[in-house]
Amino acid sequence: MNFSNRIRLLELVKARYTNGRFILGLDGLSRSGKSTLAKSLSELLNEIDYKVITFHIDDYIVKRKLRYGTGFDEWYEYYNLQWDVDYLRENLFARLRTENKITLPYYQNDLDEMEIRTKLIPQECIVIIEGVFLQREQWRSLFDLMVYLDCPREERFERESLETQGKIEKFKSRYWKAEEYYSNKICPVISADIVIDS
Repeated sequence: MNFSNRIRLLELVKARYTNGRFILGLDGLSRSGKSTLAKSLSELLNEIDYKVITFHIDDYIVKRKLRYGTGFDEWYEYYNLQWDVDYLRENLFARLRTENKITLPYYQNDLDEMEIRTKLIPQECIVIIEGVFLQREQWRSLFDLMVYLDCPREERFERESLETQGKIEKFKSRYWKAEEYYSNKICPVISADIVIDS
C-alpha cells in the first residue's frame, strides 16, 4: 500500500476520533495487506501520541478439530467454523467499549492449543482489529470505522509462499469459495466506510 493511502487513512481516523475508545476495522481477503497496514498505521498514530491496541482475528481461531473434517463443505468450515463468531462478539467486540482488559483464548498454531491471554485496554485509545470477514452481520455494527482493502485474487495469490501456492486445490475448495460467498452476501466493498486498493 502506498504512503499516500496510509496518510489519507491516518487523517480520517484523526478526524473521526474524539475521545474514549475508537474501534477501527481493517477488513480484506487473505493477503490483501491488513497486517502490514495495521502495523504501519499503529506506528504513525504512536508517533503523534495516540495510544493504539491491535487485535488480529487470526489469533483467535479455534482448534483444528472444530474447523476441519466436520462434514460440512470446506468453504463453509472456513467461513463459519474457523472462529467462534458469537463468542468473539460477546467476549471481544462487545466489551471493547467498557472493559479495561480483554481475556481471550489465543490460538497457538504449532501446538494446536489455546492459551489464555489478557490485553489491557487504555481508557483513551484507538483499537485496531484486522482480519478477514470483519463485516459479517454479527460484528459489523460494533465498529466506528471500517476499512476494506481491495486486492485482486491473482495478486493476493502471488503473495503466498511457493509452497502454499502448490496447494491450489485447497484454495479452490476452501478459501476462494468462502471469499466469494462473503463478497456476494456481505458486499464488503459497498458496506465499508472507506475502500483502499492494495
